[in-house]
This record gives sequence, structure tokens and C-alpha cells, in this order.
Amino acid sequence: MATQPKPVLYGYFRSSCSWRVRIAFALKGIEFEQAPVNLIKDGGQQRTDQFKELNPMQQVPALAIDGITLSQSLAIIQYIEETRPGPRLLPADPKQRAKVRMICDIIASGIQPLQNLYVIQKIGAEKLQWAQHFINKGFEALEPILKQTSGKYCVGDEISMADICLVPQVYNAERFKVDLTPFPTIRRLNQILTEIEAFKASHPSCQPDTPDDMQQ
Repeated sequence: MATQPKPVLYGYFRSSCSWRVRIAFALKGIEFEQAPVNLIKDGGQQRTDQFKELNPMQQVPALAIDGITLSQSLAIIQYIEETRPGPRLLPADPKQRAKVRMICDIIASGIQPLQNLYVIQKIGAEKLQWAQHFINKGFEALEPILKQTSGKYCVGDEISMADICLVPQVYNAERFKVDLTPFPTIRRLNQILTEIEAFKASHPSCQPDTPDDMQQ
């Protein structure tokens, strides 16, 4: 039987959506190759015709896997979950699973898109205040939800897709100098998760395309 080629992740070191996929691969112990897409250089490599064929939205990530190409980080992670063994990323219990998806959607639909690179570039001088406003608004909703759903991790005591979404979003909040003091549950969970090897290995500071002055 022919060996399946490694999945190829087209992403950017500091893209929170790309980071989500890297975390999922790391948690499941899946080897993959990275094809960096520089979102800034030469007006953004994601805007080339070549990349548009991979992802018509001209965003990262895109993933070549099993003979298909997928975009949108949550769809990618759910495909990995459904096709790869290893630690599950969605709980077995339907109610817990729904809570995980709810948290993922709050972050992936209600917070992150409002302070991603494309949006921020359109804002201009007010970009810091814009990003802070929408991250704070999202975290104000997320904090009481996580207070109810969390155990050791976002939903109970198993790492899930919710945790995969949370850590990159907290990283973004810190980049935009959001005061996390009002969000003790978010801070507690982030501190626990960032000590886990899968989250460390996938961190933006240690990727193939991380600039030298940002490497750790």
C-alpha cells in the first residue's frame, strides 16, 4: 500500500487560524509539512493567483490532505478529528460537544475576524482601539460562559477544540495590549494550556517563517 504524503499546511506564523491547525496536529501527533504564506511581504502572498486557487477567500490556512484542499480552520480541525486517531478534540457527550462548538464559534466568528490582518489594515490609525474594543466585547461574553463550562480546560477536563481556539485568541489580545485582569477564567485556562507541549511547539515564536527577532 502506498504511503500517504504528509499533509501540507499553507499558513503564516502569527495567524491565529493557522496556529489552531498546528495545535490540532500537535495534539494528535500528526506529522505535516508547512508552506509559509507571507501575509505582508509584497502586498501579501495570499493575494497571488496561485494561492487563490488553493483558497478563493485568499486567507490562511489552507490544507492539502488526502487528495483534497480544505480552508477554514474549524472545518480543517473537524476533518482531522473525523479521520485521524489520537486524543479526541470533541467530547463524546452531545451537550459537552455543543458547548465546545459554541465557544469555538464565539471566538472564530464573533471575535477573531474583527481584528484579523485584512480588517485591521482597513481601519487605519484607530486599529489598536478597534481591536481592543472587539476583543473586550468578545471576552466579556466568553468569561461567564467559560466560568460555567470549564474544569481543568475550557469544557470539563479534556482538551478540546475550544482550547485550540482560546489560546491563539489570548495571544492576539496580548498583542493588542488588552487588559486581561477582568477575565480571570480566561487567564487561568490560558496559563494552563500554554504549558502543554502541543501548544508550545505550535507557538508563533518557533515556526519556519518566524522572523529572527521574534524567535524564542
